[in-house]
Amino acid sequence: MAHWLVKTEPDAFSIDDLKRLGRTSWDGVRNYQARNFMRDDMQLGDWVLVYHSNAKPPGVVGLGEVVRTSYADHTAWDPASKYFDEQSSPQEPRWYMVDVGFVEIFSRLVPLDELRSHGEPGGVLEGMPLVGKSRLSVQPVTPEQFDAIVELAGGRKRARKRRTLPAAAKPASVNPASVKPGATKAASAKPGATKAASEPKPPRPRTR
Repeated sequence: MAHWLVKTEPDAFSIDDLKRLGRTSWDGVRNYQARNFMRDDMQLGDWVLVYHSNAKPPGVVGLGEVVRTSYADHTAWDPASKYFDEQSSPQEPRWYMVDVGFVEIFSRLVPLDELRSHGEPGGVLEGMPLVGKSRLSVQPVTPEQFDAIVELAGGRKRARKRRTLPAAAKPASVNPASVKPGATKAASAKPGATKAASEPKPPRPRTR
């Protein structure tokens, strides 16, 4: 199985919102590399570290898991959406998203400065994109980096064996935009931001 880190702006969509909703579509990603990770690599049961960006302080706050693999991000077809892309269509979608389910809120936030202190040469987080100042809102994490961050956060150790989730269990995406009208969750539109909020019919995006 693979491990990931995704960024979200807590004023738009936080780990508490994910806990309340149970699951949500991770929409609004408008960066090709981040999109490719979701479209091509994320699999059911992959662990997902949730990172609050544009916060004081920014840091890893909790854990989710992939509960639905990639499908077209229909927010790109909505002219009223800030993530509208006239070059994307239902016939030829350009952007994709996955669904992330809630797993755990960590007992402590692990701030970015602390993560970077472990990213020095020889450190357990050496080579991690986040500590290398990557602004990608969806990033791969090695199993060793994942375990180290969960330990720093006081979280429970997670088995690396992928759990098989029911293929039929694909409920409609929930709309986190209802949390705070007009808020967004992703991060690509403005550097350092993260995910965008979903809207009902298609759900609204998040920021990458």
